[in-house]
Amino acid sequence: MSEQKTKHKGKSRIWMLWTLAVLIAAAAGAGIFAYWKYKQSKPHVGKPQQKIEVKSTASIQDNYDVIVVGTDPEGVSAAISAARNGQKTLLVDGRNRDVLGGLMTLGWLNSIDMNYAPGKNSVLGKREVLNKGIFSEWYNKIEGDSFDVTSAANAFYELVKNESNIDLLMKTRSIVPVLGEGKNGNSKIEGIKVVKEDGSERMIGTSAVIDATQDGDIMAEAGVPYTYGLEDVGNKEAKMAVTLVFRLKNVTPDVWKQIEKRLNGDNDPGTGANEVSAWGYKELSNYPAVNKDRVKMRGLNIGRQNDNTALINALQIFHIDGADPKAREEAFQVGKEEIPHVVDFMKKNYPEFKNVELDETAPELYIRETRHMQGEYRLTITDVLENKDQWDRVAFGSYPVDIQRLSPNDAGTVVCAPKQYAIPFRSLVPLKVDGLLVVGRAASYNSLPHGSARVIPVGMAEGQAAGVAAKLAKESNMSFRELSASKEAVAKMQDILNKQGMVLKPFSLEPQAFMKYKQYEGLKAVISLGLVAGGYKNEFNLDQKSNAKRMVNLTEGSKKMDPGTFKGDASSAIKGMETPEKTPLSLDQASFTITEALGLKVPKEAAREELIKNGLLTEATIGTIQDKENLTNGDTYMMIKDIKQVLKP
Repeated sequence: MSEQKTKHKGKSRIWMLWTLAVLIAAAAGAGIFAYWKYKQSKPHVGKPQQKIEVKSTASIQDNYDVIVVGTDPEGVSAAISAARNGQKTLLVDGRNRDVLGGLMTLGWLNSIDMNYAPGKNSVLGKREVLNKGIFSEWYNKIEGDSFDVTSAANAFYELVKNESNIDLLMKTRSIVPVLGEGKNGNSKIEGIKVVKEDGSERMIGTSAVIDATQDGDIMAEAGVPYTYGLEDVGNKEAKMAVTLVFRLKNVTPDVWKQIEKRLNGDNDPGTGANEVSAWGYKELSNYPAVNKDRVKMRGLNIGRQNDNTALINALQIFHIDGADPKAREEAFQVGKEEIPHVVDFMKKNYPEFKNVELDETAPELYIRETRHMQGEYRLTITDVLENKDQWDRVAFGSYPVDIQRLSPNDAGTVVCAPKQYAIPFRSLVPLKVDGLLVVGRAASYNSLPHGSARVIPVGMAEGQAAGVAAKLAKESNMSFRELSASKEAVAKMQDILNKQGMVLKPFSLEPQAFMKYKQYEGLKAVISLGLVAGGYKNEFNLDQKSNAKRMVNLTEGSKKMDPGTFKGDASSAIKGMETPEKTPLSLDQASFTITEALGLKVPKEAAREELIKNGLLTEATIGTIQDKENLTNGDTYMMIKDIKQVLKP
């Protein structure tokens, strides 16, 4: 009996050891696999690929459930999403392209401005991406945050080819919407009319069009209202610079090591490099442009390719209407004339570049800003500033509000740096036209938040949402406008998106420190006018003492809210003052500066009462001022807020 017990114990021990060994092996295998996946997800140089040319589907139908116009990443995402949700989908190109990916693969914007979740890392230290879904599917096929444009284009095409519900129509000469009568006096898109590559015309019907063009071409043609450039902050002629990306050859592994050594060893937190991306060389902003009225260099954004070449995003070209084909041609000419001089400058001033040569310029321009659609909801800078969630969230932003230079004399600015905010579905639904959704940088954002929301991961998430919305609108016999107003329908859309790889959950973040100031309402007013910026650290300096000169600058900038009302000159308030930039600002001096700007001819000592009498200064604002002889920035912002509430409520 004892011998049987001993044998039983022995067998049990062997079984336990065997089980333990299996568990250890499984854990080790999982660890190795996780590490392999981690290594694969890290930025890396891959093998060069042959470009796969995208061709039109042989037979195009007369009708589709969904038509997606535009083959930029947002359009690719929208088409894939619609197809996966059972919609027969036509993806149409109107820019004579032979690959998919647009801005990223032909504009050569090969470094992605990522959106990361605040304070969240995986076990292996990888930051969590906010917009997953189809964006992540594509991102996992490329080299990293900078990618090879050929492998990126092939990855887009691979995703599209996998969907039997997608037909492709490439290289059309023109695309215009066909309009009918919609609900409540709105127009309704009933299809598109195209001129094909061979010159033949074709009418193609649909109940849903997704405009994924860079400039919102379809929505503009359909009669949707929009603003242009910085029009909404009082400067219609101003728009961010366009860039012509160029490619350098002879960027060998040794050259890249030298780039990494410089940028990772210069003790500047604003520069750096990994295996595929480099950012720095800030001194290039001092490059003496040949065409100094139209061109300015900034520090380099370098994206490494798989064939010992690298793409340079740094040349800024000004006064270009990016939606005008003739202006785009002009920008190409200006850029191509300047770039050889830039490369010579780089070769002479940086040893690592002495053997590089100019290879080619991008086939398309990087255009940052043109039309801003007016939709059912317009994303505001306050939404971004306050990290605001939305009940109808379809994407998340977190990238800093980056307003690039508007002219050679402008430095550009980072307005603020959000942690996370939501893009509402209502921002994809245009006013006045049914049967249409707009995704990407032309969606319904004010110009300032557009500086953050214009990035590719946000646009691809919007595209994925638009594809699902097309399915639901058809099944429910609802217009997109009706769907956007239905909490039940939107919740169903979000549920489908979550099941298909997105993570669209409500969130709440602690209020930013600056939001706790009593002058925060003033900050919101001046930031919405584009008058102040907090940079990457949200340093708005509300407590900092102002001065007489700064008040003049602030008031002059405020004129944009109603130029017809501001008939005077704010600078006359400091006439005869020896050092206005060092002179403390009193409430009376601040009031006088405003009355002078308004053309209200009253003496300084009467200026405050004049503003109160005209409803332009409230007792509530005066009550927030602690030292009326030495106003802070926050105090002056509150005064501008009072004026704005009257002139531009």
